[in-house]
Amino acid sequence: MLKHRGFPGRLAGTDFQFTIRRANPKGVTPLTRRERFSDRRPADRRADAGFMQALWDQFGDEPFERGNLDAGRLSWLFGREVIPAEDPFDPASYEALLQIDVEVARQSFPEVFG
Repeated sequence: MLKHRGFPGRLAGTDFQFTIRRANPKGVTPLTRRERFSDRRPADRRADAGFMQALWDQFGDEPFERGNLDAGRLSWLFGREVIPAEDPFDPASYEALLQIDVEVARQSFPEVFG
C-alpha cells in the first residue's frame, strides 16, 4: 500500500480521517459511491471540501494511486468528483488509479478552486 507522504492525515481540529495508517488485515475496503444529501451537517460538508482541497493540492488533475487514502472519506467523492482512471477498475485495490474530474469538482467545491 502506497503511503502518500505530505498528505494530511485528518481535517485540522476534527476527527475526520483522510488517511489510514496500515492496510486492513481483513481485506481492502471497497470504494462505493455514497449519496450526499442536501441536509448533511456543515461539519461533514467542511470535511468533504477539506479532503477535496488536499487531493487537489497533492495530485492536481493527474491520476493517482488510492494507496492509504481513507475509503470512507473517498467514497463521499467517488463517482462524481473522483473517478476511476483505469479500465477495468478494481474498487477493492490499494493500487487502483483514480483521478479528479475537474469540471465536476469545480461545480461542487468552487471554494477549493478559487
